Amino acid sequence: MSAITRDEVAHLARLSRLALHDDELDQLAAQLDVIISAVAKVQEVAQGDIPPSSHALPLTNVYRPDETHQGLGPDQALAGAPAVEDQRFRVPRILGEEA
Repeated sequence: MSAITRDEVAHLARLSRLALHDDELDQLAAQLDVIISAVAKVQEVAQGDIPPSSHALPLTNVYRPDETHQGLGPDQALAGAPAVEDQRFRVPRILGEEA
């Protein structure tokens, strides 16, 4: 496989609407060449009799039935609050607006 050229990287950058400097084009050309070479090696190893997979091991989901539980009442929920007002958490005002 031939190496990706600087002109090809510039063309891809234009298509992607990326403004790249000359040094970035050179750097990306080298990096993309390494990536393309790695993909080519994987394609050489992949045989037609091996089915494609997304994971090395099969994945299974473990489900459990939903169970309803009694929630906290207002008094229990607010019991640990440092400040309470009208059955709500009282927090410091962060905006300069009047209520």
